[in-house]
Amino acid sequence: MNLILLFKTDFISSDTACLNGQRFEHLRKVLRVEQGTCVKVGVLDGMLGSGEVVELNADNIKLRVDLCNEPPEALPLTLICALQRPQTLKKVLQAVIAYGVKKIYFIHSRKVEKSYWSSPLLEEEALRKHIILGLEQSCDTIMPEIHFRQKFKPFVEDELIDIVGDSQGITAHPTAQEACPAQVGKAVTLCVGPEGGFTDYEIEMLAAHACPAVHLGTRPLRTEFAICALLGRLF
Repeated sequence: MNLILLFKTDFISSDTACLNGQRFEHLRKVLRVEQGTCVKVGVLDGMLGSGEVVELNADNIKLRVDLCNEPPEALPLTLICALQRPQTLKKVLQAVIAYGVKKIYFIHSRKVEKSYWSSPLLEEEALRKHIILGLEQSCDTIMPEIHFRQKFKPFVEDELIDIVGDSQGITAHPTAQEACPAQVGKAVTLCVGPEGGFTDYEIEMLAAHACPAVHLGTRPLRTEFAICALLGRLF
């Protein structure tokens, strides 16, 4: 953890938080804190600051918290991503949240297995776990918006144009003719397909709704690597 993320329920007074469980174990065994040690903290959907260890017991730790810093700015990007297999989805979630993406749509496409939509990972508590990991990694506190759309065509026809708005819409596709733009200097709506990419029909539909296809080169990449490469290139 690069940040100890606090929740409102952790506070036992206006400036003191009491932690147990995983965060307590991390502080005690990994960071090896002692009384007087200061660590970086932030409150979920709130400010960042420091927490000073004021009491350390066998099963909990108390931090005196001073919150004085704003969380980092969000990346000006909306990600529209075909739903990935669960193991890949975990990596994608943590990576894009650590990058500062705050608006994410997971959508269906022809190459997405229907079974992915019944994965326990899509349950609220499971998603929250991986969101928190991404926030802790990047010293951020602001929860992202995550949306799920199980029908491709209605989503593209009814919602995509409005989502793109004034941003630059693009679809990452390995066989596209145009190269991905670099350092665009404006908001972006990025569409990323499943392993193997969108179908030709899907690419045509996305292009007709303000998201033309671009490529990153001749080497096909795993989704989680491709998204990180795209974000690094676009911004």
